[in-house]
Amino acid sequence: MKKILIYTMEGKKMCFLHALMNAKQLKETGNEVKVVLEGQSVILPKKLEEEKNALYLNLKENGTIVGACYACSKILGVLEDNKKAGLELIQDMNGHAGVSKYANEGYEVLVF
Repeated sequence: MKKILIYTMEGKKMCFLHALMNAKQLKETGNEVKVVLEGQSVILPKKLEEEKNALYLNLKENGTIVGACYACSKILGVLEDNKKAGLELIQDMNGHAGVSKYANEGYEVLVF
């Protein structure tokens, strides 16, 4: 079993959904997987919540999606939307969501 952090940066829905599909597949094959939203990807939860996207909602509910960057959410105008979605707003790296916590815990970091 591996420990994998999927760190999403892209604001393109297709890219983000592929990151989530990989997270689901990796999890189903016995790996410990976490997803952190950073950069432009923080704009996507609002759309996916509105669409009731099953993949996104399942990964959020089972704790695979850890949270979203506080600073990027604020800068991109989706802070309240991400709070409403119940996402943890991560700010451990100068207001942004860092990877050092996961790297120090032995996670392999994949950037999408």
